[in-house]
Amino acid sequence: MLKILLERARQGHRTMAWPDGPPPPLPERFRGAPTFAAGACAEGCRACAEVCPTDCITVEPEPAPRVDLGRCLFCTDCVDACPSGVITHGRAFSLAARSRDDLLSDGVMAKAKALDARARRLFGRSLKLRQVSAGGCNGCEAETNVLGTVGWDLGRFGVQFVASPRHADGMLVTGPVSRNMELALRKTWEAIPAPKLVIAVGACAIAGGPFAGHDEVLGGAGAVVPVDLFVPGCPPHPLTILDGLLRLLGRVEG
Repeated sequence: MLKILLERARQGHRTMAWPDGPPPPLPERFRGAPTFAAGACAEGCRACAEVCPTDCITVEPEPAPRVDLGRCLFCTDCVDACPSGVITHGRAFSLAARSRDDLLSDGVMAKAKALDARARRLFGRSLKLRQVSAGGCNGCEAETNVLGTVGWDLGRFGVQFVASPRHADGMLVTGPVSRNMELALRKTWEAIPAPKLVIAVGACAIAGGPFAGHDEVLGGAGAVVPVDLFVPGCPPHPLTILDGLLRLLGRVEG
């Protein structure tokens, strides 16, 4: 025990200061939402849309390209295919949205809005979530697990993952919802006492990801249960997930 205490004293404070202080540094390979320079498709270029593996980019009839962040895999295929280099991935990590339509981005991101006053009184200081992997690859699940480490300390916000849906206030869903997981997802939802929340994390849970349209997947959590928060990414960075959760609870604004 003495060795543990001495080591903790040597390491010092490890939990990040955000949201009260600056966010932790993002890795160089971090990819935010795709952004287009002004007049990007003045000549009708469709190269970025043609290479997108999930058809998340719309060039026409919009006056400017539009990206469905719910389907985007953040793979950079569009960036590599753009002949004029007008499309890039930004560095903003705040990508979560309350509605599916808010993920249709033309360069302006709609920040996730907080729950109503009654829901914030219920969940704002204590939110217990049951995590359900509905056919995921374990990428989003791994990023979610990071939030429980000492560097992030999700519990300091009153948010915890629980083992039983009967002890939960909502569920956090990852994966495209395979047909084999449909019943399990529905039963988990029904076992959570009302009022309850659903958070869809990752492109698969939002729109099916790279498996969209496959006969054995339902195309996301919204096909089975109502979703209150969408967190895009493949997988989303832990900071993106945390930002979405705190915005939902009214702990981060602006």
